Amino acid sequence: MRGVTYSMGVSLDGYVVGPDGGFDWAPPDEEVFRLATDEVREAGVHLLGRRLYETMLYWETTDQDPSLDFSTRDFAALWRALPKVVFSTTLSAVRGNARLASGGLAEEIGRLRAEPGDRDIAIGGATLAAAAAELDLIDEYRARIHPVLVGGGIPFFPRHRRRVDLELVESRTLGSRVVRLRYRVRR
Repeated sequence: MRGVTYSMGVSLDGYVVGPDGGFDWAPPDEEVFRLATDEVREAGVHLLGRRLYETMLYWETTDQDPSLDFSTRDFAALWRALPKVVFSTTLSAVRGNARLASGGLAEEIGRLRAEPGDRDIAIGGATLAAAAAELDLIDEYRARIHPVLVGGGIPFFPRHRRRVDLELVESRTLGSRVVRLRYRVRR
């Protein structure tokens, strides 16, 4: 069965965006960018909330700039080709290889898990991931911890009303002092 992974850059104090809504404290260097590219390469589909979808629209046309390096063009091509499901109550249409969710989160994930294939169902955006976590739908958390304290904002880990036991799958310190942690949910 296809697993659901939640991966994002996060500050040491646990936030994916700071109190001002920005994430300029987490610019990826080449190694972090390669890691994110590899995660997109491993995914079979990506679930996004409206805000992340709108942020990621940048990648739909960015490769048309001839001054971009190979890794940026590679990520853009992978992202454009990746099927995406957007959860939004305000959008009436989406662009690129994306569709609006036709059902609830549990229903969509259930349908995607039942499809053939073994590539991950990636989920992005803290609000959507929190809803999936509340429904116990996330199988693996992947955090790229940046060496910064932002003091507030949107948390990476949702505030559960229940305990979730995790098993460390990977811990790696990157050259930029970013630490990658992968935790599998124990079931």
